[in-house]
Amino acid sequence: MATTLNLYYAPGTCALASHLALEYSGAPYQATRLDFKQQQQRSPEFLRLNPKGRVPALVTDRGVLTENIAILQFIAQSFPQANLAPLDDVFLLAKVNEFNSYMSSTVHVNHAHKGRGYRWVEADDTASLQAMQKKVPQTMAESFTLIEEQMFKGPWVLGERFSTSDMYLYTIARWLEGDGVDVKRFPKVADHMRRMEAQPQVQKVVASHQP
Repeated sequence: MATTLNLYYAPGTCALASHLALEYSGAPYQATRLDFKQQQQRSPEFLRLNPKGRVPALVTDRGVLTENIAILQFIAQSFPQANLAPLDDVFLLAKVNEFNSYMSSTVHVNHAHKGRGYRWVEADDTASLQAMQKKVPQTMAESFTLIEEQMFKGPWVLGERFSTSDMYLYTIARWLEGDGVDVKRFPKVADHMRRMEAQPQVQKVVASHQP
């Protein structure tokens, strides 16, 4: 790739998944940290890059990519030597996108009901916001029960083959404790987290995401 990739991220967000993929890929990249408390994601400079005002956003030599699913596949295909996705198997590649789509469209949304309910109801609708927050432990636990029992092959999401799905699973599993769910309820996911956290790539990237 002609230019160094630049990933915009913020601590505690799903951008960790894309950051991990860059680190595992061996790609030349830089990571630009945004401070959400200072509303840097709403700054004119960032909104010119990503009008959505969210992370991750990846600046490439062909333009800006947003959304984890797109960024993860872009990284995997741009750096195939890293073996971050089963590019040689159309069905398994579809399974990667199936899993990552579930993390993005369902599990992440469940989590967002806790702190960002204003995306769905009026900010002054206290009763609705509280009802959404109260539901989060249940919906997150239900999602991870499905992952544990049906979607997770072990020892990695696809089985023996490590992929970007493992980075996405790890990223969102880190939110369980804050969502009132004990990860030990899901032994395979808990073991997955331990093995991910033992890897130097994960340790390096997670350190840069500390508050």
